[in-house]
Amino acid sequence: MASFKRYKWHWLLFAACLLAAVILVYNALGIGKSKYPVVGQVGDFTMENVDGKTISRDDTKGKVRLMYFYFTSCQDVCPLTTFVLSQIQNELKKDGTFGKDATIVSISFDPETDTKEKIKEFGDKFFADYSGWYFLRGDQEETRVLMNDSFGVQLYGDDSSNYTHGNKIALVDRDNNIRKMYNAIDPNSVQIEEVVKDVKALVKE
Repeated sequence: MASFKRYKWHWLLFAACLLAAVILVYNALGIGKSKYPVVGQVGDFTMENVDGKTISRDDTKGKVRLMYFYFTSCQDVCPLTTFVLSQIQNELKKDGTFGKDATIVSISFDPETDTKEKIKEFGDKFFADYSGWYFLRGDQEETRVLMNDSFGVQLYGDDSSNYTHGNKIALVDRDNNIRKMYNAIDPNSVQIEEVVKDVKALVKE
């Protein structure tokens, strides 16, 4: 009987060690974890679209969004990144995802210079489809707070002649959760296929 108990105890110990090992491997490989963990929350905002309509954060809720901060007078990363977004738009339009399940939101942080007309001219250069691409402008200080607090995007300077800013694209789910940030310091490094795949994955989530 004592021998049987020792045998049983050894098997229980072996099973416990095996289970612990499986759990460690499971966690190390990220099995069962979301590929798109929540990394932030989009703060509330109310801004003006190029057609003069007031758009709030929750007016875009219910769709997966790519959100980007820019200014039209930018001579380097902003137009390049907007071009990348236009290519993503075109890819998402191929199967009807754009506009129906996913949108793009570009927010100017230079509202003094970026009038509705100037923003529309900027968007037209990139063949923006305004049915699913919001180009917004609002109070500059509120925009700075949104950039910094929600997206961790820094803005330095107080006019378009001396702005220095972070350049990131945010992937936002249907419930205003930020799920991924793409570093676009070098816009050419943004993998369009990867972003499109990520958007479609969140659409199906």
